[in-house]
Amino acid sequence: MELQQTPEGRRPSVENSFRHGFSDGIPIGLGYFSVSIAFGILCAVNGMDVRTTVLISMTNLTSAGQLAGAGVIFGGGTLLEMALTQLIINLRYALMSISLSQKLHKSVHLSDRFWVSFFMTDEIFAVSASKPGEVGKRYFMGVAVAPYLGWALGTLTGAVAGALLPQSVQSAMGVALYGMFIAIVVPVAKTHRPVFWAALLAAALSCLIRFVPLLHAHISSGFSIILCTVCTALVLAWLAPVHEMEAAS
Repeated sequence: MELQQTPEGRRPSVENSFRHGFSDGIPIGLGYFSVSIAFGILCAVNGMDVRTTVLISMTNLTSAGQLAGAGVIFGGGTLLEMALTQLIINLRYALMSISLSQKLHKSVHLSDRFWVSFFMTDEIFAVSASKPGEVGKRYFMGVAVAPYLGWALGTLTGAVAGALLPQSVQSAMGVALYGMFIAIVVPVAKTHRPVFWAALLAAALSCLIRFVPLLHAHISSGFSIILCTVCTALVLAWLAPVHEMEAAS
């Protein structure tokens, strides 16, 4: 359905077309497919079976959270480490859900909001939040289909390929996941300096924990992620706070 404007000419009608949502979600799905291949390879290289790897992607749908979670699993971390790591890394999705809930049409009931929150990712949020006016559940469902399938199928492809490829190729392909994060950070860091300093500080703290014997002996990989994330956020929030006017713009 096409967006129509009210007589006042200010507020467009609700966007609730599954077809339009699916069309908007296809580019996200293609991107997720290529990125999740690297996650599948990472799990295969570390000995995780294909079914478990795909199940993780089908029940999580979070690239950074899954990467951190895989590190905790392969590092022999505890359930507490896993829970805290996922809470800190994925906390932004709660904020996105609260923000998007203000745009959801009244036809989106409480039961619908549970699966809306499950499919919440950075890109799906950005596409849905950018629509003028309110968003209906059919549109959001359409947006979520391609990214979900792309993430799951990409993970399956990577897991199968990782199990079949020679060890030398597996090691080379494993670098792709880190390349993905570099590709995400660098464009933003060029235009927003605090992002650059945040990435640099997090990397420095991670190296400090990894190469200082006393710290490395007492801090596991899971808590290392937690400490680096929290400390970096606190330091940048103090040195480069985002003022209300900047956030509004």
